[in-house]
Amino acid sequence: MLNQIKEDVQVALEKDPASRNLLEVIVCYPGVHALVAHRISHWLWNHEWKFSGRVLSYFFRWLTGIEIHPAAQIGRRFFIDHGMGVVIGETSVIGDNVFIYHGVTLGGLSTKSGKRHPTIGDNVVIGAGAQVLGPVTVGRNTKIGSGSVVLQEVPEYSTVIGVPGRVVFSGISSELEQITGEESFPDPVAKAIECMLDRLPKMEKEIRSLREAINEQKESHPVPTKNQEE
Repeated sequence: MLNQIKEDVQVALEKDPASRNLLEVIVCYPGVHALVAHRISHWLWNHEWKFSGRVLSYFFRWLTGIEIHPAAQIGRRFFIDHGMGVVIGETSVIGDNVFIYHGVTLGGLSTKSGKRHPTIGDNVVIGAGAQVLGPVTVGRNTKIGSGSVVLQEVPEYSTVIGVPGRVVFSGISSELEQITGEESFPDPVAKAIECMLDRLPKMEKEIRSLREAINEQKESHPVPTKNQEE
């Protein structure tokens, strides 16, 4: 557990470009404080010291503004940036190398016991204010945009945007991001407009063809005027 805590501190230095040195991370990073406390409270919970685990998690909730249930399972290299308002429910399962921002909720939709919180795969990024609700699975290498509300399963190598969350398949771009280190959140509205612009020339061509056909029909079968009828 001590090695894992050391790694948690080191990850903050690696993932946050604003971090300057080890002392600053240890003293001034609530996300690191909450995660270190969770490592200890999770150990207590698993060794039947459940009340002690809950008390420790509650104290660090008051101290950091981050609520992590002691029973939640969190993998290696997990990082919470800023952290205020983060809530991680009891049956949440989080994989390795996950990055989440402030205001994120991994919550439940049911009051029944059992699995009721999300499972987050490896290498997932969850933007500020996003809500992942219910026993859904978010596939690895996925990005969830800020303010999104995820209520359904999310496949691997996807991007989720909107309320409710809409999945934008971008497996190729995700692989490129791993190489270049650049993040991209495709805009589904912009993509829809782009499709309409691509369709527009074809529609104009069809309208022109219809007009020509109508004009040809009028020339071959002219409509008689009133004088001609008399």
